[in-house]
Amino acid sequence: MIDSTEVPAGRAAAGRSAAMASAGDPAGAAAGPGTGTGAGEDDGRPLILPVRPVVGRWVVLSAVFVCAACGLVYELVLVALADYLVGDTVTQTSVVLSLMVFAMGLGSLGAKRLRLRASRNFGLIEALLALAGGGSAIALHACWLWFGEVRPVLFGCALAIGVLIGAEMPLLMTLIQRIRKQDPGGAVADLSAADYVGALLGGLAFPFLLLPFLGRLNAALLTGVVNVLAGGAVVLWLFRGDLGGRARLSLFAVNTAVAGALITGALLGGPLEAATARAVEDRPAAETAR
Repeated sequence: MIDSTEVPAGRAAAGRSAAMASAGDPAGAAAGPGTGTGAGEDDGRPLILPVRPVVGRWVVLSAVFVCAACGLVYELVLVALADYLVGDTVTQTSVVLSLMVFAMGLGSLGAKRLRLRASRNFGLIEALLALAGGGSAIALHACWLWFGEVRPVLFGCALAIGVLIGAEMPLLMTLIQRIRKQDPGGAVADLSAADYVGALLGGLAFPFLLLPFLGRLNAALLTGVVNVLAGGAVVLWLFRGDLGGRARLSLFAVNTAVAGALITGALLGGPLEAATARAVEDRPAAETAR
């Protein structure tokens, strides 16, 4: 789930929220259809959109919705695998979720330095998040088979995924403000609403749809594919005017490589998952009962 910022009421709240808005968010010239009101990321030119600003805002909010759902699925996959491979459900769940929430805070702080080129950096972060979240299940299965111990990798995945999820909100705040500058409190409310509803979808989809029909491994991998497609669509289509030709080509190549790796993992991961299941069944009863 994407880390969000609580906005108190009143003028002081607006001031604090404005500080959270993009550093690259000065007002541009009055915009017509398809032109955002924020300045360009690199050269101060107005942001040119392929659609009207109101449609662009809905595209960004839809991406927030999808990315929030994917983020919560990653969390639930880690918790489910911690229970499955390690046992001691309460302890492992508490540690994994605590590490992820802590890492989200670190990611939010770190994202302040990424807002100048928010479009490019958001695309890269979503590709990394899809790879880390989708690939975490393969990494945990492989570590269990090879080493019989997954906790260092489990906690490392929780931290990495948390940092990347935490970096999303400041960049999304910057992007949505560049489409059409508005009261920061209203922008945070819109983003938070899309975030929470998306998390609800992810939280319900995992136990009732993804886990029964796909299993833990494929649920993580295919969620990563959805994640990288959503992030890539926002940057490479909606904000393509922010990117030079080389940046667009590089982001397209990165997104294609990540999606291809995740799909390949889903197609070839069956034997790995089956071998892990056999190893879990064969472990000592005393260890299973922890």
